[in-house]
Amino acid sequence: MNTTIQTLKGFRDFLPEEARKRNWLKNKLIEYTEAWGYEPLETPTLEPLELFAGEIGEDEKLFFSFTDQGGRKVALRYDQTVPTCRVIGQYADKLVFPFRRYQIQSTFRAEKPQKGRYREFTQFDIDIFGIASPLADAEVIASNIDIYQKLGFKNVIILVNNRDLMKGFPYEALVAIDKLKKIGEDGVIADMVQKGIAKEKALEYLTYVKNLNPDETISSIFSYLKNYGFSENNYQFAPTLARSFSYSQGPIWEIVIPEYQAGSVGGGERYDGMMKRITGRDIPATGIAFGFDRTLEAIETCGLLPAILENIKVLVTVFIPDIWNTAIQTSALLRNAGVSTELYPDPSVRLEKQLKYADKKGISFVIIQGPEEVKNKTVQLKNMKERTSKIIPVEEIVKELKGI
Repeated sequence: MNTTIQTLKGFRDFLPEEARKRNWLKNKLIEYTEAWGYEPLETPTLEPLELFAGEIGEDEKLFFSFTDQGGRKVALRYDQTVPTCRVIGQYADKLVFPFRRYQIQSTFRAEKPQKGRYREFTQFDIDIFGIASPLADAEVIASNIDIYQKLGFKNVIILVNNRDLMKGFPYEALVAIDKLKKIGEDGVIADMVQKGIAKEKALEYLTYVKNLNPDETISSIFSYLKNYGFSENNYQFAPTLARSFSYSQGPIWEIVIPEYQAGSVGGGERYDGMMKRITGRDIPATGIAFGFDRTLEAIETCGLLPAILENIKVLVTVFIPDIWNTAIQTSALLRNAGVSTELYPDPSVRLEKQLKYADKKGISFVIIQGPEEVKNKTVQLKNMKERTSKIIPVEEIVKELKGI
């Protein structure tokens, strides 16, 4: 037997403390997104490989793909946008358009793991289907700013461009230009040349992009954001933003948190063309994929995580085995009243050890009932953080804890 017990490279376990943070963020994102009218959607982890083939661009080498037992070529979900196109085409007659969707699931990419980048990671997508106007793109972008502001970020910047301004550019040039911040101008030229673009042409592409100005589409988006009430500090034209997905078209954008240096925390685009290719239907589509992991990292970097993310509020201890049934009844009383409660599961363990257990787990309150408390129908309520305790009647436990 292999004695090395660990995860595969690029994959992670989330122990309770970390999982609790992730659940907090997931619930907040759902809450803020549903406030904009988006509805939940889920898709399978496995899809036919042909669904993704030819739609992603040069990153197809990152597919986790294999042949299943039935001889079918399949791939783990690379992103959530392509499968959603399938869903929209498959169930178009059952959906009401315009259709707003959000989705939060794992995606898989066989890339080199690094800070903020993993082989399995969570994405949170929101999209609008059925509206061709850039006002739909503007709404998604507005919701992006709103969501990140509600998460507590003081500085949220949406970088916006329009792929239509770069019509005629080969895809290889767009991918290279999109790396400008990472590899610099010389690196961008070298990357284009390596991919078969003449150096003179590469210089021409880069110079052209650097001198772009906002068009009517971008102006209409900025007008929407201004009318919504956002500061001009929250959005800006980014002429060298190109997005590396081959399906990107029309308005494209990324979310940047200046205090977080690992990269953008989300990126979006219009993808009417891919929808048409996959479904055969003319259904306009636009939306964004938030980097869930990066967003959580940015929240922690900026100190925005709530100080207390407790799951269990109370531990009911067992003073002696003879009081076990009373402890069960006290636990039921609290849970039925909506107080998250744990009952120590072994009545033979000494009270001192039970208190140490509560301390290690960060449980805020402990209930102790000895023979005297049982006789008087009271409990000792111990505040583990303040190291204080008081005796209260059993019937007042719920009121006491809910008032804290």
